[in-house]
Amino acid sequence: MNRVITYIDGFNLYFGLCDAGWKRFLWLDLRALSQHLLKPDQKLARTKYFTSRVSSTPQDPNKPKRQGTYLEALETLPDLDIFYGHYLQKEVRCFKCGTTWFTHEEKMTDVNIAVELMNDAYQDSFDTVMIVSGDSDLTGPIQILRKQYPMKKIVVAFPPKRVSARLKHEATASFVVGRKKFKESLFPDQVIKADGYVLHKPETWK
Repeated sequence: MNRVITYIDGFNLYFGLCDAGWKRFLWLDLRALSQHLLKPDQKLARTKYFTSRVSSTPQDPNKPKRQGTYLEALETLPDLDIFYGHYLQKEVRCFKCGTTWFTHEEKMTDVNIAVELMNDAYQDSFDTVMIVSGDSDLTGPIQILRKQYPMKKIVVAFPPKRVSARLKHEATASFVVGRKKFKESLFPDQVIKADGYVLHKPETWK
């Protein structure tokens, strides 16, 4: 069987679903999604999820709680690893009026994905890598991977509203993940942890 590892860019997937108006699909079982993206001759070796812990905002004070609940649900899945970057506050200034405000940006996801890609390729942990992202910053790692390991295949699965022409050009193959795949890959509304604690799907994701 062709061994596949999926690498999921959490923020790229999240904002793609939000931009598509598909918040009801945010309660995603990422291992199930990975399974649904495979071909019949492929076997899922591992799922790797890359994200950062978010901060609350005056407009959305419950953001960290929703994310924390979701991360706990993901931790119940076998053969799934979570890799964390940084969620940093950044001051933005309008050059016309001088007004300043604070926003946040995610750091290190593309670096963490690149490191894991190279390490897994070096250890011969996969035959095919499936990258769920539309971030063109991953073009460089993909180019190096294809050059150093030409027998390995690189498939890019684009989240909705996140297609990248550069990634499409460099990958062995690519496609956009459709609505049906997300619908088939949801957690139940209640997820029970090993200690018996019950996690509930956030109300705003229903």
